[in-house]
Amino acid sequence: MPQAPAGTGPRRRTVLAAALAPLAVAGCSGREEPTPPAPGPPSPAKDALVMVIRHAEKPYAGDIGEDDEGNEDPGFLAVRGRRRAEELPRLFAPARRASLPRPAALFATGGPATAPARCRQTLAPLATALKTPVRSGFALGAEPALAQAALAAPMPVLICWEHTGLPALIRALGAQHVIGVPATWPDRYDLVWTFTRSRGAWSFREHPQHLLPGDV
Repeated sequence: MPQAPAGTGPRRRTVLAAALAPLAVAGCSGREEPTPPAPGPPSPAKDALVMVIRHAEKPYAGDIGEDDEGNEDPGFLAVRGRRRAEELPRLFAPARRASLPRPAALFATGGPATAPARCRQTLAPLATALKTPVRSGFALGAEPALAQAALAAPMPVLICWEHTGLPALIRALGAQHVIGVPATWPDRYDLVWTFTRSRGAWSFREHPQHLLPGDV
């Protein structure tokens, strides 16, 4: 009597039938593996309010700035600039007519110890009044990193920045084409520029400070 080839016979057929049975059941029932859901649209950018100011007045020719200890230093604010810095908390006082919202985060131009410290000096009295630290870890030229940190911070945000870096900062925020944004930033110390992002779109306003005699 001839023998069946190895790997065949009743037992082999039984094993194959058992292995194929789940596939047959799945095929007959029409069930398929679930398809992962398609990714949804990207999350819209969160609303934001970013206020931007220049540092207060710097020394003009023949004038000398002073550091926080009263030492003469041209890298610090002039006398009028120190007065503006001292008055800056009034700009955000609730009782002030048409006051601006109180900042929840403060940023100032930082950098090497030899760099002018006018922006940090400008915000120091306001930081004391609000009990909010000044974040000064971004040097002039690091506007993209600054914008990213500012937009991730609690709102509203106030940024005190060097005049020459303002165009790069506004580009980094993505607000350079908003109606009203100056093509050339005015060489003034008595203005606040506000950038408001709502539903992903930016708007712009310019506010006079009216803190010192002579402010326009």
